[in-house]
Amino acid sequence: MRSVAAALAAATAAVLALAACGNGTGGSKEDTGTLTEIDYYEAAPQNTQLPKLLDECGAQVGVKIGHQQVPRAQFMPKLLQQASSRSLPDLALVDNPDLPQLAATGGLVALKDLSTDGLYPSIVAAGKYKGDTYGIAPGVNGLALYYNQDLFAQAGLQAPKTWDELTAAAKALTKANRYGIAFSAVGTEEGSFQFEPFFWTAGASLSRLDSPEAVKALRLWKDLVEARAASKSVVTWTQADVNDQFMAGNAAMMVNGPWQLPTLNKRQDLKFGIVPIPIPSPTAKPVTPLGGEMWTVGHSNPQREAKALAVLKCLLSQDKSLEWSKAAGYIPSNQAAAQQLAQSDPQLSAFVEEVATAQARTAELGTAYPKASEALFNAIQACLAGGKSPEEALKAAQASVG
Repeated sequence: MRSVAAALAAATAAVLALAACGNGTGGSKEDTGTLTEIDYYEAAPQNTQLPKLLDECGAQVGVKIGHQQVPRAQFMPKLLQQASSRSLPDLALVDNPDLPQLAATGGLVALKDLSTDGLYPSIVAAGKYKGDTYGIAPGVNGLALYYNQDLFAQAGLQAPKTWDELTAAAKALTKANRYGIAFSAVGTEEGSFQFEPFFWTAGASLSRLDSPEAVKALRLWKDLVEARAASKSVVTWTQADVNDQFMAGNAAMMVNGPWQLPTLNKRQDLKFGIVPIPIPSPTAKPVTPLGGEMWTVGHSNPQREAKALAVLKCLLSQDKSLEWSKAAGYIPSNQAAAQQLAQSDPQLSAFVEEVATAQARTAELGTAYPKASEALFNAIQACLAGGKSPEEALKAAQASVG
């Protein structure tokens, strides 16, 4: 998961500064033997594995693919400038909450001719804008509940499935300098992302931030902090900080994503399990936010677009989806590949289980999502750090979005 509000704010400020730039990805619109691709991966394994997959799929289609990596802060400004001049790359891998803004420019190809058979409907739905599909993710990430198995065994506890069980376990496992649970309530998109599983599972909607369901979800977090079952410092912790607290034994549980597994698995002395995010009641529907990036195709000419779609079809195939997800720490969008991954790697089974009912952050509001997200993480801060009640904080949040 990456910050949306900050990226979009940077995009607005920097578009004009980039107006004089070309697409910079190599090739021309007339050269159908070379396609262009752009993404923002700066670190391994993504930035090493992606060019390899692109070369393999390009070879299948009979094209070379010019790969370009742009720093995250510059990525959306560059794409928006290119969209305005109709010079988008043939393929771009964009953060899924950024998709509506990019699709609204008219610079993307609607993926009507691309089969989505075998893909999770929730993931396909995440790539829609005004009824048409403009992006499809090869893999996604999300959030689940990690728990320290040794601490749970010592306390005679089972992994929680409901909010009541979560609260009871968090309180029981809070001892001295150890908190029962850690989560990120930081004042950025990261905080909204971590809160949304509780917010949506309670039945709340981003179109009404101060609903009784939303209040119920925020009260859960506030009660955990006030009971000292969660640290007051959650308002400053990023997801990386949360992982550090869990690894150090300062938290018995944490809310986090699959991207933490490589670091966690290096600790041979840390025994942990992973279960889906607890739900308010046994009959509640679990809903977690989808994280990850989507492939898009930029408008060019029919020949180039057809070849770009053929490459995209390759990238979304069962074997490539599985290969990419294993390398990047994601869950494949292809259902068969996801089940295959869950069977081969039980640590990912909770994340796979959640994908079927997961939801894109922009599903309700589209391009208005960043404003609602900012209002939501400000409400979380006002409640957990500022002393406001959940009702007061969320009422102010709703008023700020109109």
